[in-house]
Amino acid sequence: MNIAVVGTGYVGLVTGTCFAETGNSVICVDIDEKKVEAMRNGHVPIFEPGLELLFERNTKAGRLKFTTNLKEAVDPADIIFLALPTPPGEDGSADLSYILGVAKDLSGIITDYKVIVDKSTVPVGTSEKVHAAIAAGASTDLFDVVSNPEFLREGVAVDDFMKPDRVVIGTNSEKARAAMLKLYDPFVRQGNPIIFMDERSAEMTKYAANSYLATRISYMNEIANLCELVGADVDHVRKGMGSDSRIGKRFLFPGVGYGGSCFPKDVQALHKTANQFNYDFKILNSVMNVNSIQKFVLADKLKQYFDHDLAGKTIAMWGLAFKPNTDDIREAPALYIIEELLKAGAKVQAYDPEAMENIEAIFGDRITLAKNQYDALDGADVLAIVTEWSVFRTPDFDKVKEMLSRKAIFDGRNLYDLSDMEEKGFYYESIGRSIVNRHLHVSNGKAVH
Repeated sequence: MNIAVVGTGYVGLVTGTCFAETGNSVICVDIDEKKVEAMRNGHVPIFEPGLELLFERNTKAGRLKFTTNLKEAVDPADIIFLALPTPPGEDGSADLSYILGVAKDLSGIITDYKVIVDKSTVPVGTSEKVHAAIAAGASTDLFDVVSNPEFLREGVAVDDFMKPDRVVIGTNSEKARAAMLKLYDPFVRQGNPIIFMDERSAEMTKYAANSYLATRISYMNEIANLCELVGADVDHVRKGMGSDSRIGKRFLFPGVGYGGSCFPKDVQALHKTANQFNYDFKILNSVMNVNSIQKFVLADKLKQYFDHDLAGKTIAMWGLAFKPNTDDIREAPALYIIEELLKAGAKVQAYDPEAMENIEAIFGDRITLAKNQYDALDGADVLAIVTEWSVFRTPDFDKVKEMLSRKAIFDGRNLYDLSDMEEKGFYYESIGRSIVNRHLHVSNGKAVH
């Protein structure tokens, strides 16, 4: 099939590349001329494991092409995917200006039957707005607008696309249904479902899924905070909960809050939709409040350790991306932690395997970016771990201990075993677990027992 993908961000580029991998002819459109030229020259603009290999294979085969000309991509296309940004506005609602702007452009281009697919995460009712925007200026009514929300996790997006748990398609058109079924059939050969429903239900499904996962994360963070107060160990609690088949093991890991391009934006957007219909979505209110507080929990632990005097202290930080295996720092907890530490007068020396360039664009010379994880420790008082990259799981602890003046680790992702940290002689604070070697906390020159 001939596919046009409008937008080459995380969703658009992964979508276009994976469709090309199954033999389709794909043209991706973007208004950024430099980005398009770079992709034509073989440069993948985002870090996503597995994407570069597929990108290279399909561009060389001529199945994956790039253009800044919308008409060039749309004219031969059977299906047009809109994978455009929907950033949150000041009130939390999704900004549909990019999608509706392209819909208006399509109205002057379409002359034969097309399936236009909302791939972006959009509020309930968006497919109707897109349809109206196209119909207002189109010379034909031979088109259908379909909702096909994405369920891609950054860091494993290629696997998620190639082997989806499910494909959700919102349409009441039999012709569009047949086209989408043909397109997605190669991805569900092992029997995972393609679920058809109306457009509004498909749009709601994406928000409902992400908001529920965000709720699990916030709930577990609340449990972790309570565990610290009552002397329980959240790791044991998590395993006890997760073994219940009604609950399951995933998204029960406590930490420093959720971030990224999806959860914060989607929770806010669903909350805004509820407000528009005068519905008080109490659980979502709590989820957002818990997450906003949780992002500062590691900074609060550091402040308490230094008796609320961080002036002149140097904090080494491992991890800047909102999660491992991505360079995405949108709504990353690290952003909030760094700002809080700088505001308190601390110095920050940070390292991340992929997100350094993006962080530098925000903080510039306000923080020091190290060449590797050990350079970040040079001259530092303590270490704070914010992102659970695999490379941080088994470091050279002797080297870490030698380089840190305070021999203290503040772990926002619970990477290390408590007994192991005790044996190695670190002061160690994590999330929802007891403090290890509390007696090593030095306050005003005196040991605190």
